[in-house]
Amino acid sequence: MRSMTFPTQAVVLAGGQGSRLRPYTDDRPKPMVEIPGTGVPIIGHQLAWLAAEGVTDAVVSCGHLAEVLQDWLADSADGFPLRVTTVVEEEPLGRGGGLRYAAASLPRPELPWYATNGDVWTRFSLRDMAAFHDERAAEATLALARPRVPWGAVETDEFGHVLDFIEAPPSPFLINAGVYVFSAAFTELLPERGDHERTTFPRLARERRLAGFPLPQGAYWRAIDTAKDLTEAAAELAAAEAAGAAARD
Repeated sequence: MRSMTFPTQAVVLAGGQGSRLRPYTDDRPKPMVEIPGTGVPIIGHQLAWLAAEGVTDAVVSCGHLAEVLQDWLADSADGFPLRVTTVVEEEPLGRGGGLRYAAASLPRPELPWYATNGDVWTRFSLRDMAAFHDERAAEATLALARPRVPWGAVETDEFGHVLDFIEAPPSPFLINAGVYVFSAAFTELLPERGDHERTTFPRLARERRLAGFPLPQGAYWRAIDTAKDLTEAAAELAAAEAAGAAARD
């Protein structure tokens, strides 16, 4: 079995406006919104997770209210266990163009890298995902989550009798979780402008060079899109801490 080197560099896409999170995003970019009860913005949780997974260098791509994020990063630099660089899109390049622009500042362009959307709060083994990516010789691998349906579901039998009511069941579909492993060569496949999910990803999928890594059972994942997501994330964190305290007693 050949050995592999796990990625140690990452890009965080943190330029979104977060219009659905207003008024929280009136004076700060979306990744700077704090998870209630933690005193730490989303991006702080992300950088801590990346560092714990072996990342030593992160490039943060800024856009909307970039100076707020840059000031926070500068003030917090001494507390980060990894080196953080910021880049700013002077004009919108699209998700794929922004990713390519940020990747140009990675310190080791000849090596694989991680990327994550700036509004994702998650915990799972990036090393396991990188090994999955390597085993499949993929150019790109995306994490796949199975979110809960926001509505209650009704279960019926073949005769139309209602059997049960299920509150917020897991979706039958996997979705893009906004966390990626990319080969070094992937950077050149990104568009200079536009959306890689409409151009690069479909082409790689047709060529069987795109892999999907299902998040492990029990892994925590949440995209922070609305105020409701913030409230639910805080409740889930409190429940996890209570469970941990009970287990230690």
